[in-house]
Amino acid sequence: MAIDLARVLGAELPATTASWDADDVILYHLGIGAGARPLAAGELAYAYEDGLKVLPSFAVIPAFGVLPGIAEIDGFDVDPALLLHGEQELELLAPLPPAGSVRTTARVAHVWDKGSGAVAVFEATSSGPDGKPLFVNRFNCFLRGEGGFGGDSGPAPAHEPPQRAPDHEVACPTLPQQALLYRLSGDKNPLHADPAYAAKAGFERPILHGLCSFGIACKAAVDTVLGGAVERVAGYRARFAGVVFPGETLLVRLWDERDRVVLSVRTQERDSPVIANAAITVRSAA
Repeated sequence: MAIDLARVLGAELPATTASWDADDVILYHLGIGAGARPLAAGELAYAYEDGLKVLPSFAVIPAFGVLPGIAEIDGFDVDPALLLHGEQELELLAPLPPAGSVRTTARVAHVWDKGSGAVAVFEATSSGPDGKPLFVNRFNCFLRGEGGFGGDSGPAPAHEPPQRAPDHEVACPTLPQQALLYRLSGDKNPLHADPAYAAKAGFERPILHGLCSFGIACKAAVDTVLGGAVERVAGYRARFAGVVFPGETLLVRLWDERDRVVLSVRTQERDSPVIANAAITVRSAA
């Protein structure tokens, strides 16, 4: 095993700082498909600085820069090519402002034994200039070939959809250049832009970022169930179940369970799963 659990568990990644302004928020929103209907009620609020509101999924962007620090963890000798982003969890401790700055600290919170592989959970806490935490990200990464060490398998998958028809189904088209737009928010992995690199990874062409699909589904839930009230999102968790090719349409199924919105996402063209075991935790309306 290339992971020394005794050294890795609890290990801290180098802290990072990040700041953003209205242009960064708007670019992120455009990267997940906002603004496609600029005259629709509420839509311009995602793409125009006058009255700009911030989707809670934007919180993955200021924290993303901490992940390269994984390579500096003593005892974590893993080939990056074998690391897959399997799940994302987000806690919002306060609504996100249109401009701000944070310092992000991160640690290895868990390493779960999944048999054929292991799951490492990198917990990143982002705090404002006053030192108060604003949001927490948990990046769950599946490590192929690193399981079977006799450890705890971790919690069972949660947020299975209710046994009834969804309350809403939203079709979210993506653009052929969607990944090229989204990567400008910071994830420059060539898998999402370079056809030759994608082919080496076993894909017929570049695929959409999982966190782009994560954002698209979040927006669909906020707009459809919460009436655009971004401040009501307290948390969001999703498992990445499959790939999307830019230009495909995502079908986002939503179940309104009052204190949570359960999500399930598939591609329209291939009827292939994209996001599963997903839910948004909802704050009570003020």
